[in-house]
Amino acid sequence: MGRMRENPRYNVISMRISDEEREHLENLMSKTKKSVSDIMREAMEYFSAQHDQQANLEQKAA
Repeated sequence: MGRMRENPRYNVISMRISDEEREHLENLMSKTKKSVSDIMREAMEYFSAQHDQQANLEQKAA
């Protein structure tokens, strides 16, 4: 039987990337010792934080 996880993830997202993008991703995986999923989760968090920061700056400027 499979291992019980504290925070199971059931949703799968796939995307197409170029050979160059895959090579870059593989380099990141090698350097960070992280999975593609972990890298993509961190990228989403970073993008979201940058978007929120930009939105806050625009709101203050208005």
